[in-house]
Amino acid sequence: MTTEPKRVLFVCLGNICRSPLAEAIFLHLIEQRGIADRFIVDSCGTGGWHAGNRADPRSIMVGAKNGITVDSIARKFDQSTDPDGFDLFLAMDAANKNDLIDLGVDPAKIRLMRSFDPSTPNAPDVPDPYYGGDNGFDKVYEMLLSSCTGLLDSL
Repeated sequence: MTTEPKRVLFVCLGNICRSPLAEAIFLHLIEQRGIADRFIVDSCGTGGWHAGNRADPRSIMVGAKNGITVDSIARKFDQSTDPDGFDLFLAMDAANKNDLIDLGVDPAKIRLMRSFDPSTPNAPDVPDPYYGGDNGFDKVYEMLLSSCTGLLDSL
């Protein structure tokens, strides 16, 4: 008997900072644990400004610094296929969560990313590091690593 893979979508605003980094961290963790075949993993943005572009160089850099390859290509949420195409939507912040609901995703399938972070019981947002310096990406990396580990442990 085979079990269908769990389909997980990481979501932020533009899909160049937080969600591709979360995707890469989660992929790294499931590969380390030898369970990559149990998941289908992707990321997207609720906006399409950066569709077709690589992740922000600072996301790529912080991943590389921590032994993780960030190689996804940005895409916009596809309202015609994504709501039914994934089992779990990980919104980086409350605005992304509300956008997903507005785009037709069943609220029961949406969780805030940091709700899986054992150090944050109230599930605050993953802040967008785009307009800040490199240290913001380091902080976001730590939040996402903790959250992705908690997510994987819960699945």
